[in-house]
Amino acid sequence: MDHIDPGWFAFWPAAISRHASDVDLMLAGLVALCVALTAPVFVLMVWFAHKYRSGVDVDRSGGPKRNLRLETAWAAIPFVLVLFFYVWAARAYWDLHEPPADALEISVIAKQWMWKFQHPGGQREINELHVPLGRAVKLSMTSQDVIHSLFFPSLRIKQDVLPERVSYEWFEADQPGVHHLFCAEFCGTSHSKMRGRIVVLEPEAYADWLAANEADLTLARRGAALFRSYGCSGCHMNSDVVRAPPLYGVYGRPVPLASGGFVTADEQYVRDSILMPLDKVVAGYRPIMPSFAGRIAEEDLVQLVAYVKSLATADDYRLPDTP
Repeated sequence: MDHIDPGWFAFWPAAISRHASDVDLMLAGLVALCVALTAPVFVLMVWFAHKYRSGVDVDRSGGPKRNLRLETAWAAIPFVLVLFFYVWAARAYWDLHEPPADALEISVIAKQWMWKFQHPGGQREINELHVPLGRAVKLSMTSQDVIHSLFFPSLRIKQDVLPERVSYEWFEADQPGVHHLFCAEFCGTSHSKMRGRIVVLEPEAYADWLAANEADLTLARRGAALFRSYGCSGCHMNSDVVRAPPLYGVYGRPVPLASGGFVTADEQYVRDSILMPLDKVVAGYRPIMPSFAGRIAEEDLVQLVAYVKSLATADDYRLPDTP
């Protein structure tokens, strides 16, 4: 399992997902279409150049001025064929940005010059990502410093990873094996070293890997501990004096703002509320929360967001027992 599969051709990595196979088929079809549209032009250019070359006795009288059917055909047929590929590509793009609701969510932090992955169970990896075969995996990504781009050649997916932003990509691998992952955005002097591998395991093998690398606390429980240590519980927990909006049941739902309107409580909103709490103040509450920008590590921020997400179906604020 340590050997990286180069695919059937050194410059064409194996396709290990339905999306990757679809991209390959789309590319092959588009190349064939381009050849079919351009080859006749070049063939006729060569033929006419040879037929009407200088010194050859050939009829050079003018031909028919117009052929409306021919002109309509050579405009309409390529348009319809290209439009077909546009619809095909748009559908593939749309599917790529609509992950299944039950996808396994893994947090990704990009940093010069490494990829840091955090699994829901608390398992951590650097420059290596273990995923189960046949299950949708959603990557929730952010950068600790500059713009990076997470690229999986064998999955045919690539997504920019930006500082202070949360971006996503998802996939479902349908073949086990070990494959490359790269940073596809020049990010500094050691950009070429910012690479790793993705290891696709059978479900049983993936379960064994999780058990062998079991962490003391899950990602959400680590976030709960940080929620207490950073003092968040003093305002957001049940108390006699209401200082801050409740957090249970908030994630994924619309939140009314003091400035008017609503915002969906997604990962970006939770993150911004920690780093820039005065930008989107919840209606009915005073703008008194201090900013944690520059005071909280990126990994801690990811874990706090994971804890808030875990409260989406919670009934109260009770923090889990944490050491």
